[in-house]
Amino acid sequence: MLSNILDRISFWSLFVVIVLLPVFFLPFTQIPVETSKGLLLVVGLAVSIIFWVAARFSDGKVVIAKSWLLLSGFGLVLVFLISALFSETLQISLFGIMLDVGTFYFILSAFLLMLVSSIILKDKKNAKVVFWGLIVSSFVLFVFQSLRLFLPDFFSFGVLGQKTDNILGSWNAFGLFTGFSTIIALFIIEFFSIPKITKWLLGILIAFSVILSITVNFSLVWQLLGVFALIIFVYKVSFSFGQKDISQDQNESENKVQPKKHFPIFSFAVMMICLLFFMSGKFIGPVLPDMLGISNTEVRPSFGATISVTKGAIIENPILGVGPNKFGEVWSMYKSEAINSTQFWNTSFNSGSGLLPTFASTTGSLGILAWIAFFVLFLIAGLKSLFSSIKDSMSWEVMIFFVASFYLFVSSFFYSTGSVMFLLAFAFTGIFIGLSSSNNPDKEISMSFLDDPRKSFFSILILVVLMIISAATGFKYIERLASVSYYGKTLSATTIPDAEDFISRAISLHQNDLYLRTYAQVYLTKINSIVSKEASSLSETDKADLQSSFDQAVNSAKLAVSYDKTNYLNYDLLGSVYHTVGSLGVKDVYSKAIEAYQSASVLNPLNPRIKLSIGQVFSADGKTKEARDYIKEALSLKPDYIDALITISQIEKSAGNNSLAISYAETALSLIPDNKDLIQYVSSLKNGTSSVAPVIKDDTTKKN
Repeated sequence: MLSNILDRISFWSLFVVIVLLPVFFLPFTQIPVETSKGLLLVVGLAVSIIFWVAARFSDGKVVIAKSWLLLSGFGLVLVFLISALFSETLQISLFGIMLDVGTFYFILSAFLLMLVSSIILKDKKNAKVVFWGLIVSSFVLFVFQSLRLFLPDFFSFGVLGQKTDNILGSWNAFGLFTGFSTIIALFIIEFFSIPKITKWLLGILIAFSVILSITVNFSLVWQLLGVFALIIFVYKVSFSFGQKDISQDQNESENKVQPKKHFPIFSFAVMMICLLFFMSGKFIGPVLPDMLGISNTEVRPSFGATISVTKGAIIENPILGVGPNKFGEVWSMYKSEAINSTQFWNTSFNSGSGLLPTFASTTGSLGILAWIAFFVLFLIAGLKSLFSSIKDSMSWEVMIFFVASFYLFVSSFFYSTGSVMFLLAFAFTGIFIGLSSSNNPDKEISMSFLDDPRKSFFSILILVVLMIISAATGFKYIERLASVSYYGKTLSATTIPDAEDFISRAISLHQNDLYLRTYAQVYLTKINSIVSKEASSLSETDKADLQSSFDQAVNSAKLAVSYDKTNYLNYDLLGSVYHTVGSLGVKDVYSKAIEAYQSASVLNPLNPRIKLSIGQVFSADGKTKEARDYIKEALSLKPDYIDALITISQIEKSAGNNSLAISYAETALSLIPDNKDLIQYVSSLKNGTSSVAPVIKDDTTKKN
C-alpha cells in the first residue's frame, strides 16, 4: 500500500534525526557543531513531515494522541510566538542568527519533533528501533571522544579544537549525556528481562560512561546521576520482590510476565561511585583530567544571578517579557553590581545558569506559567504510567522514554545543555505520549476526511500548506547555513582582502548584527594597517582606500544598530569606530562616539568599561573635567579597574596634578605588583621623566 511506503520513509527520516543528533556534524566546513545539528533537525523533520502528509493523502486518515501534554506543548509555542511578536527585535526572537536555542522557531521545531514522534513512533517496534539506535549512537559518540582525548588534532576534522571540543556540544553537556546513557542502561538492566550478552554490553556502556563522567569532572553530573541511580535502586528493591518484571520473550505483544528477583548491583555500584565523587570530588575529581591534560573553564551565571536578572526583567515586562532569545540584553540591563567584583564583570552571557531558567527570564510570567503547566502535566502523566506499570504490566517502552525525557529536562533546568539534549527530551516525551495512547481508542483522535468533500478540501489544504512550509523552511535554513561557513572563514582568514570577501558573502546570504559587527571590525583592522604606514608614503590610492574603509566601518556599525537597538554591543562598536577614526584626525566624530557609548551605557548601566571608553573619548577631545568624571564613575563601579586607574593617572599628569597621578598609579601597581611596565611608569612619575602608560588587558585587572 502506498501509504505504508510513505509512512516508512517518514519513520526513517525521523529515525535519522533522533539517532544522529548526538553525533552529526559537518567536517571541514567552518560550521560550528551545534549549528550543523540544526541542519539535521530542519531537513530531517521537514522530510518526515512531507512524507507523512503524503501518506495521509493516500489513506485519508489522521490519528493524533488525545493528550493534555501535547496541548500544553502547543501552548508553549503560542506563548513564544506572542512574546516574539511583541519583542522590540522581532527577527532576533523569531529565528536569531541560526535557529538559536530559545528562539520561537527553535521551540516550534522542538514541539513539532514531539508531535511527529507521538504520531510516527507510537508503534512499539518503531520506538524500540529508535531507542536501540540511540544506544548505538551514544556508544559511537563515546568512542570518538575517547580517541580525541589522545589524538585531538587527527580527529579534529577542521571543526574541533582542543581536547574538550566534542560533536555533542559543550564539554559539560557531554558529561551530562554520559550520565543520561548510564541511567538508561541501568534502567534496562535492573527492570527488564534481556539476553545475558545484551546485559554485558550495557554493562560495558555503563563503565564507559562512568569513566568519561570522571574525565569531564562536572559536579552536576554526579548529583543527577546519583539521585537517579538511587531512585532506580529504591524502586527496584521496593517492588522487585513479590512483583512482576516485564518480560521480553518471543510473545512481546501479549506482555507476558515472569517473576524474577535479584539485588540491583549495577545501580548500587553507580550510586556508590557517585557518592564517592560527590563527597571527595575536590580531592579525586581532578586526578584523571590532569593525567589526560584536560582543562575545563566554562563560564556561566549562577542560579542566583539568573533569578536576580529574571526578577528585574519581569518587573519591567511582567506579561510577555522582553522576547525569546534576548537573555544577553536581560543580563546587561539587570545584572547586579556585585558582578563587577568578579573576573566575569565584562562578560556578555547569552544564557543563564540553565536552559529552562533562561527561557523563563525572556518570556515573562506568561512563559513561566506555560512551562509550569507543561511540566506538571508531564510529571502527572509520567508518574501515573510508572506506578500503573507495577500492577498493569505496562510495556517497558513507556517507562523508559519517560525516565529518559525526565533526566534530560532536569539537566536542562540546572545547565544550559544546548540543542541536542533539549530536543531529545521533547522527542522522548512525544514517544512517551504516543506509546501511552496507542491501542486505546479513548486516548486518540481519529479523523477521516476523504469521505466528505467539504472536509476533504479543507483538510487537504491544511496538509498541503504544512508540506509547503516544511519544504520552504528547509531551503531557507540551508541558505542561511552557507553564511555560517563564510563567517567561520572570516574569523580564520590570514589576510584582510580574504576577510573582506568572506564576510561580504556571509552578509549577502544572511544579514544580522553579529556579521555586521564583524564586517566593521574587518575594516577597522584595514584602517589600522593603512595608517601604520608613514604619512609621506601614503599614495592617493591609500588615501581613497582609507576613506572607503572608514565609510564601510561606520555604515556597517550603523546597520548593526538598526538591526538590534537593544544590544549594547552594537552601540559599543559604533562608538569604537568613531573613536578610532577621531584619533586619526577626522573632525567632528568624538561627539558621535560619545553619543554611541552613552547609548551602550543605557543598555548596560553597570559596565565600567563603557564608562571608561566615554572618559577616554572626552580626554582625546580635550575635555578633561568630563573625562575625569566618567572615569571616576567607572572606578566607583569597579575600584580595582586598572585600566581606569592608569587612564586617570595620565589625565592628572597632563593637568599638572603629579601627586594624584602617582597615587592612582600606585593603586594600580598594588593590584598587580609584578607588572614591569607599570613599575617603570610609576618610577617615571616619581622621577618626573616621560613614560608611555602601560596597556593592561581587561582579563588581568582582577587577581584570582
